[in-house]
Amino acid sequence: MSGDGADPQPFSPDDGVGGPDLTHGTLATEKAPVWKVLSWGMWDWGTQPFQTVITTFVFSVYLTSSAFGDTESTSLALSLATGIAGLFIALLAPVLGQGSDRSGKRMSNLRRQTWLLAGLSASLWFVKPDPAFLVLGLVLLGLGNVVAEIANVNYYSAIDQVSTPKSVGKVSGLGWGMGYIGGIAILLLIVALRGVDFDADDVRFAMLLCGAWTAVFTIPLFMALKDKPRSTKVQRRNPLQAYGALFASLVRIYRSSPNTIWFLIASALFRDGLAGVFTFGAVLAAGTFGFSFGDIIIFGIVANVSAGVSTMLFGLLDDRVGPKKVIIISLIALVLLGSAIFVLHDGGKPVFWVCGLAMTLFVGPAQSASRSFLARIIPAGKAGETFGLYATTGRAVSFLAPLAFGGAILIGKRFVDGDAQYFGILGIVLVLLIGLVAMLRVKEEGHSFD
Repeated sequence: MSGDGADPQPFSPDDGVGGPDLTHGTLATEKAPVWKVLSWGMWDWGTQPFQTVITTFVFSVYLTSSAFGDTESTSLALSLATGIAGLFIALLAPVLGQGSDRSGKRMSNLRRQTWLLAGLSASLWFVKPDPAFLVLGLVLLGLGNVVAEIANVNYYSAIDQVSTPKSVGKVSGLGWGMGYIGGIAILLLIVALRGVDFDADDVRFAMLLCGAWTAVFTIPLFMALKDKPRSTKVQRRNPLQAYGALFASLVRIYRSSPNTIWFLIASALFRDGLAGVFTFGAVLAAGTFGFSFGDIIIFGIVANVSAGVSTMLFGLLDDRVGPKKVIIISLIALVLLGSAIFVLHDGGKPVFWVCGLAMTLFVGPAQSASRSFLARIIPAGKAGETFGLYATTGRAVSFLAPLAFGGAILIGKRFVDGDAQYFGILGIVLVLLIGLVAMLRVKEEGHSFD
């Protein structure tokens, strides 16, 4: 964090056009105490219920149920609300991240955003099973998505306080793995308290529990990490000035290190494919492989535990061989396993249990290594803005996986007489493959891994 209030250059001219200099950036030079690292990871543990319980397994399913109207109509409404939220994230993430960089109030901003996320999660209790409450549910869910993503920008940026260039892969993997396991821990708790077959009251109770979980388990982070004091005041920017500075930063980054821009593009592509694996995995499990709701919950628990453990282990590999190799290995495995699910779909549940679980072993490592790659190349004073760009580029292509999934099903209908839903996996595989090809072009130079 710059102490004199001046805006440091995003990338210096000596970075070279061949690739970013991975030896400089915001990462700490001394190893952080273990308790600080664990406290940082606890934020992932504490906020994961919004992703696991609310947006994946419980609330989104509840909101698109017949209690709120025709399923096709509610699903379309959810898609529209999610798209609008994504647009706000794309517009707000980089400039709000830039504001955290300039003000030096990253942790203060993150604390307020976390409390707001906890409040929004708990407020979903007010969404009763009635069509009149559909709009309320969509608005609250959309706001939650925006707040969660903006908070992620500040949280990702805080990795510079708990990792060094030699440990960032391990630390990133630990945080991501704790997130997976935390999400499943609360899901197990909800199942233990309310059972597998949720009714509306069970869902609403789960929302209150999610809010409380987030409020409680994120406390360690705010006790461990504090804002760094600034010696001078920084003049506030209006939105026009903030976007002007953002555009200037993009130009400087492109001129001095086009490889970084290429990484942002490549990561946006494969991260959308990774999101598609979890987003449509449950849909395929139910529609093509005959999983019941209880089966999906059990699969989700096992899958997230597997993903959490593998992400932590791959984090160790990240620091030894570099994040790019981890990403490439993970994407190749996902493409092959996704193709196997398509080819072997007639095998029923065993195919999805084996190949689907195997896919979850590689989703988290690719996401975590992508974060650690970017963390290694961010120059001092630009963490918030750069991770904001990371969020923006991801949202800019977030339509690809859903479009590819649906498009592949429509194409499949031309070749089969029955249900063609299983063709959707080919759409996800295609997005992952495009991201893989783009990532092969990204250079990882200037850093020695050991």
